[in-house]
Amino acid sequence: MVKYLVEGKFELTPSQVAWRLTALAFADVAEFSRLMADDDVGTVQIWNRMQTEILLPAIDRYRGHLLDKPGDAFLVEFSSAVHALNWAIDVQRSISSSDITDRQGNPVRLRIGINVDDAIDDEGVLHSSGVNIAARIHQAAEPGAIVLTSIVRELVGNRVPANFTDLGTPALKNINIPVRVYSVDIDGRPNQAEKIRPYLQWHSRPTLAVLPFRTIGGGTDDHYFGEGITEAIITGVSRSRALFVVSRSSTLRYSNAEHDPKVVAEALGVKYLLSGSVRQVPGRLRIHAELVEVEHGHTIWAQQYDGGAEDVFAFEDQIVSNIVVALEPHVRAAEMARISNRPTDSLDAHDCVLRAITRLYQFSRQSYAECRELLERAVKLDPEYAQAQAYLAWCINFWIGEGHSRDLETDRTIALAAARRATELDAEDAFALAIHGHLTGFLEGNPVAGEELLEQAVGLDENASLAWALSAAAHAYLGQGDETRDRLRNVWRLSPYDQLNFFYWVIAGIGEFVASRYEEALVWLRRSNRANPRMVASLRMLAATLSLTGDENAAQVVGKQLLEIEPGFRVKQFVASYPLQRLEDKEKLERGLLAAGLPE
Repeated sequence: MVKYLVEGKFELTPSQVAWRLTALAFADVAEFSRLMADDDVGTVQIWNRMQTEILLPAIDRYRGHLLDKPGDAFLVEFSSAVHALNWAIDVQRSISSSDITDRQGNPVRLRIGINVDDAIDDEGVLHSSGVNIAARIHQAAEPGAIVLTSIVRELVGNRVPANFTDLGTPALKNINIPVRVYSVDIDGRPNQAEKIRPYLQWHSRPTLAVLPFRTIGGGTDDHYFGEGITEAIITGVSRSRALFVVSRSSTLRYSNAEHDPKVVAEALGVKYLLSGSVRQVPGRLRIHAELVEVEHGHTIWAQQYDGGAEDVFAFEDQIVSNIVVALEPHVRAAEMARISNRPTDSLDAHDCVLRAITRLYQFSRQSYAECRELLERAVKLDPEYAQAQAYLAWCINFWIGEGHSRDLETDRTIALAAARRATELDAEDAFALAIHGHLTGFLEGNPVAGEELLEQAVGLDENASLAWALSAAAHAYLGQGDETRDRLRNVWRLSPYDQLNFFYWVIAGIGEFVASRYEEALVWLRRSNRANPRMVASLRMLAATLSLTGDENAAQVVGKQLLEIEPGFRVKQFVASYPLQRLEDKEKLERGLLAAGLPE
């Protein structure tokens, strides 16, 4: 019989404790009590048949070990999360295709929960609080379904042909820590994120642009404060599936002057505009916000908030909630709760992040160094500030990608650790997931795993233009040019005037490059180079693409420009680390760069 360690202590020294990492699957019969009440003898016979014909043979096939079978349940241990999930899928499919039914001819189904935990092996007896979690999360499963914890989801990765849906952190009896749970779709249907295409569905929902809030009063350098509130509101509203929201990057052009609302709305392709102002006096804050339906010039909602500077996050929450209620009265309560999450309780850390963002895309060694210093300070001030961790990872990503790193391995390690930490702190932050996903592909060279994180990001926030763009990059690395092009269409529908367009145009160029559409690639890469001549990512791809079109003279001119900015560039070293997954793509990239006269 298995012992469950919930409370209490073992009188063992650390050296005597034998730990092992184990995958635990807990299965029970759905509606067993009702089945017993209807036909107790028949139900016991059904359960015995299910065990002997399906469950036990499947345990042997996947090298499992039956730990316990209390009543109508099974507790099985596996050596890996992959084996545990494959066992559960095999079992559910076998039961579904069997003729096992109750007295009324209704199918009898199992619910299965899977968890991974370090367990104490006490002379063959397993002690683990992870057993309790496996036994509790299965209650979130529908009859015939499988659920698993986030650690199982991460370990399984793309090794099992199934889709996963985030169920959040349901309340679990006698479990006092939050446990994120995913359901498993064993039929292979595309998940919801795959079905979202904002550029096709733009007119099917209300569309909103949040204009930069004007900062009134304060110092001359305090404009970032209103911009920060604007970004927080956009982030919050974006999490509602009731509407599409234009990225902040495309509304920045309307920050310094008065514009005709109809002209702005037409340029951005939206039906609603939110504008406002932030007035700062010592120790006090006044925020005014107004939501307008542009076509008829109708003010749907307006509100003024007064309070101390420490109330800024509460104000943001109220504004976000009021906008969603004004546009869609039937937004679910769960989504309303989700958009009220605050980024941090440390105003100093938040201030550092806002200041860092203003330096992030200046593309000079000094600006990157200043940005990194500010973000490292933000993380030190508030180690649990998810977006600070994500921005730190994002900053170092550019630091590496633009050839500024003098210690590549150390910088890569720091960036990946910050990206992972960001998603650990807030697994529902689309920005953090997007950055983690991109770095997994770009710095770890695993765009397949990175794309899984990016799919989670766009599933949580389908308005996240950056997540769509980075997802496009992952598909470009995988050699999927058409999918890259398709995903970038979402980016430019959501954010037509994005400040990062020069970066997105490089992604478009890579997508056309791997598809061998070199003339189309040149259009995007030249556009990026005109917008940001110092971005080495565009110079590298532009030099290679020009060579492959036969214009080696132009390629060599670009190659010289690249070496002026990145004198240490070497072709073979770069190509070896670049995350293109197909050998043919790496070979033509190397061939093109060498033909551009760049050193081997």
